[in-house]
Amino acid sequence: MRIVLAITGASGLQYGVRLHEVLKELGHEVWIIHGSGTKMVADAEGVEVPEADFGENEMGAPPASGSHPVDGMIVAPCSLKTLGEIANGIGSNLVSRSAEVMIKERRKLVLVVRETPLSYIAIKNMETVTLAGGVILPACPGFYSKPQTVQEIIDFVCGKTLDQFGIEHKLYKRWKE
Repeated sequence: MRIVLAITGASGLQYGVRLHEVLKELGHEVWIIHGSGTKMVADAEGVEVPEADFGENEMGAPPASGSHPVDGMIVAPCSLKTLGEIANGIGSNLVSRSAEVMIKERRKLVLVVRETPLSYIAIKNMETVTLAGGVILPACPGFYSKPQTVQEIIDFVCGKTLDQFGIEHKLYKRWKE
């Protein structure tokens, strides 16, 4: 599979980093886009993010056009700013434009929203994206697998994200497994 992975400026960059790592290990092609706040949050969280293939302002990059075949897009983490732009069709940067392409081409779009609490506006934006065919996958880990480390909590959310694409993995123990 070819997946566009956008890492935006929300807290929780570890989700995008881990998804990149696992997708590459499993042999998938990944195109990375960084949002404008990615570097600032990476510095604050002490996280090293993978190098971007495309910058947020590269509006001529392949993911901005439906003529470039990709299997889908993940935004992890997805900031509420990015969610709002996607929900309202504001393709002002490569992240929101690429997501708009996924929706118009009926390709898989998964937004790993990492924010709490949620405002009414954010909930309505999530509804809009869902009605347009996107998947809202909040970074909400399950605890039935009895995670012992932060990495296991991250892996649960990443595993649920990969499940949306039908990608086999062993990132978490499934219910009653």
